[in-house]
Amino acid sequence: MLGTYFYHEVIRKTIIGFGTLFNNMIVKHQDASGTIVDEKRVPLAYGPAAKFIARLEQQPDLNKMVAITLPRMSFEMTSIAYDSTRKAGITQTFKAVDGNKLKKVFLPVPYNIGFELSLLTKLNDDALQVVEQILPFFQPSFSITIDLISSIGEKRDVPITLTNVTFQDDYEGDFSTRRALIYTFQFTAKTYLYGPIAENPEGLIKKVIVDQYASVDTVNAKREMRYTVEPTATKDYNSDGSIDSNDNPLIIPGDDFGFSETSEFFDDGRDRSPTQQTDI
Repeated sequence: MLGTYFYHEVIRKTIIGFGTLFNNMIVKHQDASGTIVDEKRVPLAYGPAAKFIARLEQQPDLNKMVAITLPRMSFEMTSIAYDSTRKAGITQTFKAVDGNKLKKVFLPVPYNIGFELSLLTKLNDDALQVVEQILPFFQPSFSITIDLISSIGEKRDVPITLTNVTFQDDYEGDFSTRRALIYTFQFTAKTYLYGPIAENPEGLIKKVIVDQYASVDTVNAKREMRYTVEPTATKDYNSDGSIDSNDNPLIIPGDDFGFSETSEFFDDGRDRSPTQQTDI
């Protein structure tokens, strides 16, 4: 419960996955003949757009006499909200096998993570080039596959929805004021958050028993059949030179193995009749 440490890095992976979508935006410049004279990759950083705008306006004297290089992109996580429309049963679980351990976790909780992507450019053509490289992929969502919990192999497609696009052109001011075109994109990523994973080394089911009765009254039924199924080894696990019942406990879920089926019949006195056994 609360106080049990676990950290699946789901939010961190979602942030990284979102940023990866926009880390290879290219801007090209052409001369009058259509020849490409300049090509640059638009830098991407995590942080609020206000930070870059402040540096653009203040022009601090850092290591070089340049305030900031444009175009530039930045993004940040802005919100986390529960999504009731994707709610599933809270008591349902799914299991995964890791070696001889059975790992169990409750179904994840759906959450929407809000992102804001900002584009800063000096030239309007630079901004339009980047905008046209982004918008066609969101109709209105684009899904990416994220390995949410690698220990149990839980991968999910996370839809990222484009919800809004705004832009601002700071064209007013004197000739000493630098122009900045600012495009802002609002996104929502529909991800899932998981609770702690329970591990049970003895939790694997290796034997199934089904009792069948000739009457709905199981206490006074005239006849009963007990059906049992167990895994049977198909190779020599303990290296003793033979394949026998001693190898059966050494089977792991990823192995190839057969099944041993046993049927036992009982009369009303619960006297056992001859056993019928079939190996598959």
